[in-house]
Amino acid sequence: MIYSFDAYVTAALFDRAGRAAFALGDGTVRFESEGGFVTVEAHQGAVLAAAVHPSGRGIVTGGDDGKVVWSRVEGDEVAATLVAEVKGRWIEHVAASAASGLIAFTAGKEAHVRDSADPKFLRVFAHDKTVSGLAFDPKGRRLATAGYGGVSLWWAKIEGQKPQVMKWAGSHIAVVFSPDGKFLVSSMQENQLHGWRLADGKDMRMGGYPAKIKSLAFFDKGNLMVTAGANGAVVWPFAGASGPMGKEAAEIGFSRDSMVVRVAGVEALPVAVAGQDNGKIWGAHMRSGRIETLKAEKGAAISALSVSADGARLAWGDEDGEAGIIAIPAMDTRF
Repeated sequence: MIYSFDAYVTAALFDRAGRAAFALGDGTVRFESEGGFVTVEAHQGAVLAAAVHPSGRGIVTGGDDGKVVWSRVEGDEVAATLVAEVKGRWIEHVAASAASGLIAFTAGKEAHVRDSADPKFLRVFAHDKTVSGLAFDPKGRRLATAGYGGVSLWWAKIEGQKPQVMKWAGSHIAVVFSPDGKFLVSSMQENQLHGWRLADGKDMRMGGYPAKIKSLAFFDKGNLMVTAGANGAVVWPFAGASGPMGKEAAEIGFSRDSMVVRVAGVEALPVAVAGQDNGKIWGAHMRSGRIETLKAEKGAAISALSVSADGARLAWGDEDGEAGIIAIPAMDTRF
C-alpha cells in the first residue's frame, strides 16, 4: 500500500492497536483506514516530532506552531487534543512512556514533562544550551536530555533538582536508553556515538562513521542496536554486563552508491531494517546473514521507518511525501 502525501514524512509509527500513523510536514497526521487514510489537522505548520501516546492510542506530535497535540482515531471519528503549548517556540523533540504515562518535549533550552493522566501536572527543566534530543528510561521515571557537552539525567516528576550530567565534549544531538536501562547512548554532531554504562558511569567511544547518525534502534530483545550513518547498517552488540565495551561493530548491507539514513528493528527477533537515501529498504537477519529487499523502487531519501510490535508490518515515509505499509508475514521464517 502506497500513499502520496505531498509533504515531508516526519514520522511513521504504529500505535498499540497496530494502526499505522504518518506525521507530516504540512501539519497533518494521517491514520490508515479501510480504503485509504483519515486525516487529523494537528498543527498550523509542520510536524517536527512524534511519538506513540502513552495510552497506545494514537500519537503525540510537536510542531513549529509551539503546540503538542494528541491525535487519534476513536470509533469512526478522529480526534485531536491539545496537550501543551509554548508560544513562540518550536517543539522539535517528543518522547512518551507507556510505563509511567508521561510525555516529554523540548522547547529551546527547556525540557517539559506532562502526565497523560493529570492535565494539571507540569515540570520544566531548564538547560544552559538548546536541548537537542530526549528519551525516557524503560520505566519512564528518568528523562535523558542531549545537548552541548553531554547528556543530563532528570527524575521526570521531581521539581527543583540538579541533573546528573554524563559529560563528554561536543554536541550531542540524540539520546536513547538500552531496553534494560543499563546503558545510555547519544548520537553526536561529530559523526560518532558515545555511550555510558549507568551502573558506574564508565563511558565508551563508538566512532568510525562517515556521516551523522540520525537514526538508531534496539532489537533482538535489546541484545543488538542498529544505526544509520554509513554505507551499510552498523550493528553494535549490547548483550552482557559490558555491552559494546571493547567490542567491534558489524556493518551489513554495504553499498558504494548509497547511505543508510533510517533504521528500525524487530523487538523480539534478530532482524534489523534499513532505509537508504535512494529510497530503497531492506531487512537483515543477524543470525543467518540473509538480507532481503523490502522496497526495491528507488525514490527520495527515506525519512521515517518503523516496524509494528508483532514484526509483521513495516511503515515508511520519504522526504518527498511518499509513504507506505509493507506486510512482512512470518518475518522470523522468511529471513
